[in-house]
Formats: sequence, structure tokens, C-alpha cells
Amino acid sequence: MTGHTGTSFPESRQFKDPEKQTRQKGAILTLDEEAIRNRTQETAKKLFGKGVKMDPPYLTWKAFDRELANDFSMFITGNLYSRTVLTLPERQMAACAILGAIRATDELKLHVNAALNVGCDPRKLTEIFFQMAPYAGMPAVNEALAVFREVLEEREEWPIARETAP
Repeated sequence: MTGHTGTSFPESRQFKDPEKQTRQKGAILTLDEEAIRNRTQETAKKLFGKGVKMDPPYLTWKAFDRELANDFSMFITGNLYSRTVLTLPERQMAACAILGAIRATDELKLHVNAALNVGCDPRKLTEIFFQMAPYAGMPAVNEALAVFREVLEEREEWPIARETAP
């Protein structure tokens, strides 16, 4: 069986039982695919439902190839981000560290918002950005902190509350 891009699906993705299929917006989805689509939407709402003042990458992908954008979204948000080995806050802290280290500032802005949306402690995010110094260098740290501050200001959460000494 081949998908829309001509790629072959493994036998496990082929459904011989028409009872296990459903229609959604003109496409036939298996129950597994429908569950992934629902999980994708739930996870995306948790991550990007508040404070994001930019278009998510999904809209860019969709402008070029709607089906591939849906595939990317269902894999990244529906499968990868909904795994339970890491919590959403842990996964977002990892994403922020990586995006900061590679100086992907637009994506970092999106994921800093997502990290805050799922309850990441701003002080821990600050520490993660400082921890990048020996590996990615101070210019990466400075850019990450600038993006972080910009997001906090947009959300009216700047300055970060400091811990008081016991």
C-alpha cells in the first residue's frame, strides 16, 4: 500500500477491515490515525494555546504541502511530544536548550512560550540557557536570554520572581 507521497506503508499500517476506518474531511482515517490526530490537537493546544504571538511552523508547512504538513504535525506533536518517558515540561526544556544552542531564535521563541504554557519554571529555563555556555558559547546564551526576556515581557511575566533565601 502506498501513501500520498508514493511511500510504502508497512503491513502493520494497512487496514484490511473497513469497519476500522472513519471519514474526516474527505480522507479515510484508521481509528489509530484518528486517535493520533486527536492527540496531536490536544498536545498542540497545551503547548501553543496561550501567549504565542507568531504563526506556528505548521502554517508555513501547510502553505507548501497540506498533506505533508499534517504528517509532520501528527508525528511531532501527536507521537513524539505525547510520549510519556519525558513530561511535557521536561521535553520543552530539552527543546529550548537545543534551539538555544543552535541559535534557532524563531523556533526558540515558540518553544519558550510552550515551555511556560506547560508549567516550566522560568528560573530553570534561565539556568538551562546559562548551562549552554561551555557547549554552545556565550553568543548563543546571550541570544537565548534575549529571546526568553522578550517572551516574558510579551506575556507580562518580566521580571522573573527571585527565590528568597531561607
